[in-house]
Amino acid sequence: MSDAVETPEAQTQEAQTPQLSMQRVFLKDISFESPRSPMIFQEEWKPEIGLELNTKSRQVGEGVYEVVLEITVTVKNNGNTGYLVQVQQGGLFVISGLDDQQLHHALGAFCPATLFPYARENIDAVIVKGSFPAVMLAPINFDALYVESLQKQQAETTQ
Repeated sequence: MSDAVETPEAQTQEAQTPQLSMQRVFLKDISFESPRSPMIFQEEWKPEIGLELNTKSRQVGEGVYEVVLEITVTVKNNGNTGYLVQVQQGGLFVISGLDDQQLHHALGAFCPATLFPYARENIDAVIVKGSFPAVMLAPINFDALYVESLQKQQAETTQ
């Protein structure tokens, strides 16, 4: 029987191995407004859906990051607001072994993509509780949005 002993090289390699794991998912804030209820239920329903997405992140501990995906869904009917839903879906992620560029990408694309299904479920649930037809938001390519954001920042920097 042999005891495995880690060499300093193995410990260094293990410390540098990229690691990313979700520690916790939480609902940070949710808001639902239906300013024209109950009169809106008497109108013909022809919704126009608007969607806004934002993300923010911050380090909250050694290798621990909070990422918040903010989604606002505005639905208008005949030019009037039918309802407005705002969700801040949060997550705690343990991240290590990434360089600055990889970390920025993980916080700006991977983590929000991981949180999106939870936010989508919360949005759908509150809309149904408001007595409106369910809205299932389509999947979002957070990598493409991240690249677009970087390109926009670079264009602003060069001007």
